[in-house]
Amino acid sequence: MLDDSPETLIPDSAACPTSLEQRWSQQPCVTPSVSGGGHRESSERMFLWAGSKGAQGSGSERRTIYQKVREYDVLDKRKTVTALKAGEDRAILLGLSMILFSVMMYFVLGITMVRSYSDSVWTEESSCTVLNSTIVAEINCTYSCGSECWKSSKYPCLQVFVSLNTSGKVVRLSHNEEAQDTNPECFYVPKCQKDFNAIHTVVMKILERLKTQQQVLCYMDPGEQQDSALLTRIYGRLAVFHSLFWPTCTLIGGTIIIIMVKLTQYLSIMCEQVGRIKR
Repeated sequence: MLDDSPETLIPDSAACPTSLEQRWSQQPCVTPSVSGGGHRESSERMFLWAGSKGAQGSGSERRTIYQKVREYDVLDKRKTVTALKAGEDRAILLGLSMILFSVMMYFVLGITMVRSYSDSVWTEESSCTVLNSTIVAEINCTYSCGSECWKSSKYPCLQVFVSLNTSGKVVRLSHNEEAQDTNPECFYVPKCQKDFNAIHTVVMKILERLKTQQQVLCYMDPGEQQDSALLTRIYGRLAVFHSLFWPTCTLIGGTIIIIMVKLTQYLSIMCEQVGRIKR
Protein backbone atom coordinates (compact mmCIF):
# COMPACT_ATOMS: atom_id res chain seq x y z
CA MET A 1 0.00 0.00 0.00
CA LEU A 2 0.99 3.57 -0.65
CA ASP A 3 1.49 6.11 2.10
CA ASP A 4 -0.68 9.28 1.82
CA SER A 5 1.97 11.54 3.42
CA PRO A 6 3.34 14.46 1.36
CA GLU A 7 6.77 12.92 1.26
CA THR A 8 5.57 9.85 -0.66
CA LEU A 9 3.56 11.94 -3.11
CA ILE A 10 6.60 13.91 -4.32
CA PRO A 11 9.12 11.86 -6.28
CA ASP A 12 12.74 11.95 -5.27
CA SER A 13 13.78 12.89 -8.80
CA ALA A 14 11.59 15.95 -8.73
CA ALA A 15 12.90 17.00 -5.35
CA CYS A 16 16.66 16.57 -5.94
CA PRO A 17 18.72 15.43 -8.97
CA THR A 18 20.20 11.95 -8.65
CA SER A 19 23.06 11.95 -11.10
CA LEU A 20 26.44 13.66 -10.49
CA GLU A 21 26.22 15.74 -13.66
CA GLN A 22 22.78 17.03 -12.78
CA ARG A 23 24.04 17.95 -9.34
CA TRP A 24 26.96 20.04 -10.76
CA SER A 25 24.93 21.65 -13.56
CA GLN A 26 21.78 22.63 -11.65
CA GLN A 27 21.21 24.87 -8.67
CA PRO A 28 21.50 23.37 -5.21
CA CYS A 29 18.51 21.61 -3.92
CA VAL A 30 16.33 23.62 -1.61
CA THR A 31 13.54 21.96 0.22
CA PRO A 32 10.31 23.80 1.03
CA SER A 33 11.00 23.68 4.72
CA VAL A 34 14.40 25.31 4.28
CA SER A 35 13.07 28.01 1.95
CA GLY A 36 10.35 28.88 4.43
CA GLY A 37 12.89 29.30 7.22
CA GLY A 38 15.04 31.61 5.06
CA HIS A 39 12.06 33.77 4.23
CA ARG A 40 11.30 34.18 7.93
CA GLU A 41 14.92 35.10 8.70
CA SER A 42 14.95 37.77 5.95
CA SER A 43 11.66 39.17 7.25
CA GLU A 44 13.08 39.37 10.77
CA ARG A 45 16.18 41.16 9.47
CA MET A 46 14.05 43.67 7.54
CA PHE A 47 11.94 44.25 10.65
CA LEU A 48 14.99 44.82 12.85
CA TRP A 49 16.53 47.20 10.28
CA ALA A 50 13.27 49.17 10.00
CA GLY A 51 12.99 49.30 13.81
CA SER A 52 16.54 50.57 14.20
CA LYS A 53 15.89 53.17 11.48
CA GLY A 54 12.74 54.35 13.31
CA ALA A 55 14.68 54.66 16.56
CA GLN A 56 17.35 56.68 14.82
CA GLY A 57 14.68 58.94 13.33
CA SER A 58 13.02 59.57 16.70
CA GLY A 59 16.42 60.37 18.27
CA SER A 60 17.19 62.88 15.54
CA GLU A 61 13.75 64.46 16.03
CA ARG A 62 14.44 64.76 19.76
CA ARG A 63 17.80 66.38 19.08
CA THR A 64 16.14 68.81 16.65
CA ILE A 65 13.51 69.78 19.24
CA TYR A 66 16.21 70.20 21.89
CA GLN A 67 18.24 72.40 19.54
CA LYS A 68 15.19 74.56 18.82
CA VAL A 69 14.43 74.97 22.53
CA ARG A 70 18.08 75.79 23.18
CA GLU A 71 18.04 78.37 20.35
CA TYR A 72 14.94 79.99 21.87
CA ASP A 73 16.62 80.09 25.27
CA VAL A 74 19.73 81.65 23.75
CA LEU A 75 17.61 84.25 21.94
CA ASP A 76 15.71 85.06 25.13
CA LYS A 77 18.99 85.40 27.03
CA ARG A 78 20.39 87.65 24.32
CA LYS A 79 17.27 89.83 24.41
CA THR A 80 17.47 90.05 28.20
CA VAL A 81 21.17 90.89 28.11
CA THR A 82 20.55 93.53 25.43
CA ALA A 83 17.74 95.11 27.46
CA LEU A 84 19.85 95.08 30.63
CA LYS A 85 22.82 96.58 28.79
CA ALA A 86 20.64 99.40 27.39
CA GLY A 87 19.25 100.13 30.85
CA GLU A 88 22.72 100.12 32.37
CA ASP A 89 23.99 102.50 29.71
CA ARG A 90 21.11 104.88 30.38
CA ALA A 91 21.72 104.72 34.13
CA ILE A 92 25.42 105.48 33.67
CA LEU A 93 24.55 108.36 31.34
CA LEU A 94 22.13 109.73 33.96
CA GLY A 95 24.80 109.50 36.66
CA LEU A 96 27.38 111.26 34.51
CA SER A 97 24.87 113.99 33.62
CA MET A 98 24.12 114.58 37.30
CA ILE A 99 27.82 114.78 38.11
CA LEU A 100 28.45 117.21 35.24
CA PHE A 101 25.50 119.37 36.32
CA SER A 102 26.74 119.50 39.91
CA VAL A 103 30.25 120.46 38.76
CA MET A 104 28.81 123.30 36.66
CA MET A 105 26.74 124.49 39.63
CA TYR A 106 29.83 124.40 41.84
CA PHE A 107 31.65 126.53 39.28
CA VAL A 108 28.84 129.10 39.02
CA LEU A 109 28.34 129.31 42.78
CA GLY A 110 32.07 129.41 43.36
CA ILE A 111 32.56 132.55 41.27
CA THR A 112 29.44 134.28 42.66
CA MET A 113 28.26 133.41 46.13
CA VAL A 114 31.28 131.67 47.65
CA ARG A 115 33.62 134.34 46.35
CA SER A 116 31.44 137.14 47.71
CA TYR A 117 31.22 135.35 51.05
CA SER A 118 34.99 134.93 51.26
CA ASP A 119 35.63 138.57 50.24
CA SER A 120 33.18 139.97 52.79
CA VAL A 121 34.79 141.67 55.81
CA TRP A 122 31.58 142.04 57.84
CA THR A 123 31.75 138.66 59.51
CA GLU A 124 31.39 139.34 63.22
CA GLU A 125 27.91 139.71 64.67
CA SER A 126 27.39 142.43 67.27
CA SER A 127 24.72 144.56 68.92
CA CYS A 128 24.31 148.12 67.69
CA THR A 129 22.48 151.13 69.11
CA VAL A 130 20.73 153.44 66.64
CA LEU A 131 21.90 157.01 67.21
CA ASN A 132 20.49 158.93 64.28
CA SER A 133 18.32 158.16 61.23
CA THR A 134 17.31 160.96 58.86
CA ILE A 135 16.67 161.60 55.17
CA VAL A 136 19.52 163.82 54.04
CA ALA A 137 19.02 164.18 50.29
CA GLU A 138 17.39 162.94 47.11
CA ILE A 139 19.62 160.90 44.83
CA ASN A 140 19.19 160.83 41.06
CA CYS A 141 18.74 157.43 39.38
CA THR A 142 17.68 156.03 36.01
CA TYR A 143 15.21 153.29 35.12
CA SER A 144 14.45 151.42 31.92
CA CYS A 145 11.29 152.32 30.00
CA GLY A 146 11.76 149.87 27.13
CA SER A 147 14.31 148.82 24.55
CA GLU A 148 17.13 151.40 24.56
CA CYS A 149 14.94 153.74 26.60
CA TRP A 150 16.10 155.20 29.91
CA LYS A 151 14.48 157.86 32.05
CA SER A 152 15.64 159.62 35.18
CA SER A 153 14.03 159.64 38.61
CA LYS A 154 14.96 160.11 42.28
CA TYR A 155 14.90 158.28 45.58
CA PRO A 156 15.33 159.64 49.14
CA CYS A 157 18.66 158.88 50.84
CA LEU A 158 18.13 157.61 54.38
CA GLN A 159 21.26 157.89 56.48
CA VAL A 160 21.61 155.89 59.71
CA PHE A 161 24.40 156.01 62.32
CA VAL A 162 24.86 153.38 65.00
CA SER A 163 27.19 152.75 67.91
CA LEU A 164 28.90 149.37 68.32
CA ASN A 165 28.26 148.07 71.84
CA THR A 166 31.47 146.05 71.85
CA SER A 167 33.80 149.00 71.19
CA GLY A 168 31.59 152.11 71.31
CA LYS A 169 32.67 153.12 67.83
CA VAL A 170 30.17 155.11 65.77
CA VAL A 171 29.74 153.79 62.20
CA ARG A 172 27.34 154.19 59.30
CA LEU A 173 24.74 151.45 58.92
CA SER A 174 23.87 149.88 55.54
CA HIS A 175 21.09 147.44 54.75
CA ASN A 176 23.29 144.78 52.99
CA GLU A 177 26.30 144.33 50.71
CA GLU A 178 24.46 145.60 47.63
CA ALA A 179 23.45 148.85 49.32
CA GLN A 180 27.02 149.26 50.56
CA ASP A 181 28.42 148.75 47.05
CA THR A 182 25.79 150.94 45.31
CA ASN A 183 25.82 153.94 47.65
CA PRO A 184 27.62 153.67 51.04
CA GLU A 185 26.12 156.99 52.22
CA CYS A 186 22.54 155.67 52.21
CA PHE A 187 21.10 152.95 54.42
CA TYR A 188 18.66 151.62 51.81
CA VAL A 189 18.88 151.93 48.01
CA PRO A 190 15.52 151.10 46.45
CA LYS A 191 14.99 150.06 42.87
CA CYS A 192 14.65 153.14 40.71
CA GLN A 193 11.18 153.63 39.28
CA LYS A 194 8.96 156.30 37.81
CA ASP A 195 6.73 156.87 40.85
CA PHE A 196 8.81 158.85 43.34
CA ASN A 197 6.01 158.97 45.92
CA ALA A 198 5.91 155.16 46.16
CA ILE A 199 9.65 155.02 46.82
CA HIS A 200 9.35 157.80 49.40
CA THR A 201 6.59 155.92 51.23
CA VAL A 202 8.76 152.79 51.51
CA VAL A 203 11.71 154.74 52.87
CA MET A 204 9.53 156.50 55.45
CA LYS A 205 8.24 153.17 56.77
CA ILE A 206 11.84 151.99 57.24
CA LEU A 207 12.66 155.22 59.06
CA GLU A 208 9.75 154.85 61.49
CA ARG A 209 10.71 151.26 62.26
CA LEU A 210 14.31 152.22 63.00
CA LYS A 211 13.15 154.92 65.40
CA THR A 212 11.08 152.41 67.36
CA GLN A 213 13.93 149.86 67.57
CA GLN A 214 16.94 151.37 69.27
CA GLN A 215 18.87 148.09 69.58
CA VAL A 216 19.50 146.03 66.45
CA LEU A 217 21.81 143.19 65.49
CA CYS A 218 24.46 144.15 62.96
CA TYR A 219 27.57 142.73 61.30
CA MET A 220 30.84 144.54 61.77
CA ASP A 221 34.44 144.24 60.62
CA PRO A 222 36.46 142.39 63.29
CA GLY A 223 39.55 144.42 62.38
CA GLU A 224 37.52 147.66 62.61
CA GLN A 225 39.04 148.85 59.36
CA GLN A 226 35.63 149.68 57.88
CA ASP A 227 33.64 152.71 59.03
CA SER A 228 30.33 150.97 58.27
CA ALA A 229 28.25 148.04 59.49
CA LEU A 230 25.60 145.83 57.86
CA LEU A 231 22.11 145.10 59.11
CA THR A 232 21.80 141.85 57.08
CA ARG A 233 24.14 139.74 54.96
CA ILE A 234 23.21 138.40 51.53
CA TYR A 235 26.16 136.03 51.35
CA GLY A 236 26.05 134.56 54.85
CA ARG A 237 26.89 131.07 56.01
CA LEU A 238 23.30 129.87 55.82
CA ALA A 239 22.88 131.20 52.28
CA VAL A 240 26.10 129.56 51.16
CA PHE A 241 25.04 126.27 52.78
CA HIS A 242 21.65 126.26 51.02
CA SER A 243 23.24 127.15 47.68
CA LEU A 244 25.76 124.29 47.93
CA PHE A 245 23.39 121.71 49.42
CA TRP A 246 21.52 120.71 46.23
CA PRO A 247 24.60 120.48 43.96
CA THR A 248 26.21 118.28 46.60
CA CYS A 249 23.12 116.02 46.71
CA THR A 250 23.17 115.80 42.90
CA LEU A 251 26.85 114.87 42.90
CA ILE A 252 26.35 112.17 45.54
CA GLY A 253 23.29 110.78 43.74
CA GLY A 254 25.09 110.52 40.38
CA THR A 255 28.08 108.83 42.00
CA ILE A 256 25.83 106.31 43.79
CA ILE A 257 24.02 105.47 40.52
CA ILE A 258 27.29 104.74 38.70
CA ILE A 259 28.62 102.67 41.63
CA MET A 260 25.41 100.59 41.78
CA VAL A 261 25.49 99.90 38.03
CA LYS A 262 29.13 98.82 38.15
CA LEU A 263 28.43 96.64 41.19
CA THR A 264 25.51 94.98 39.39
CA GLN A 265 27.69 94.25 36.36
CA TYR A 266 30.40 92.77 38.57
CA LEU A 267 27.93 90.51 40.41
CA SER A 268 26.39 89.31 37.13
CA ILE A 269 29.84 88.39 35.80
CA MET A 270 30.62 86.50 39.02
CA CYS A 271 27.30 84.60 38.85
CA GLU A 272 27.97 83.63 35.23
CA GLN A 273 31.44 82.36 36.10
CA VAL A 274 30.06 80.33 39.03
CA GLY A 275 27.41 78.84 36.74
CA ARG A 276 30.05 77.80 34.19
CA ILE A 277 32.14 76.15 36.91
CA LYS A 278 29.14 74.15 38.17
CA ARG A 279 28.37 72.94 34.63
